Amino acid sequence: MANDWMKSLESLRETLPGGDEAPVEEASLPQDEPGTQPRLDIILDKKNRRGKAATIVAGFTFGDDEVAAVAARLKQKLGTGGSSRGGEILIQGDKRQQVLEALSAMGFKARII
Repeated sequence: MANDWMKSLESLRETLPGGDEAPVEEASLPQDEPGTQPRLDIILDKKNRRGKAATIVAGFTFGDDEVAAVAARLKQKLGTGGSSRGGEILIQGDKRQQVLEALSAMGFKARII
């Protein structure tokens, strides 16, 4: 009885066009042609923040909506706050190494300055 719904689902997949295709993966982040994306700079900023540090990622060449999507993934992955505006991402705290690792995992080239 428990496998009846699985059989029904499988038969439905067979009748739908494209039912034998692999499931669609999550949309990848926007990137230019391979090798054309410039290297991102990861900077530590303490100015005008009452002594608190902020990690800034600069150097994006695509639109603000795409930068906001990258910022959302970074903030979620690092478990911290931040924002994106003007083609830059601000992450609260000194998270330079974690940001570098996360951006590398997303397929971006980055360096710590």
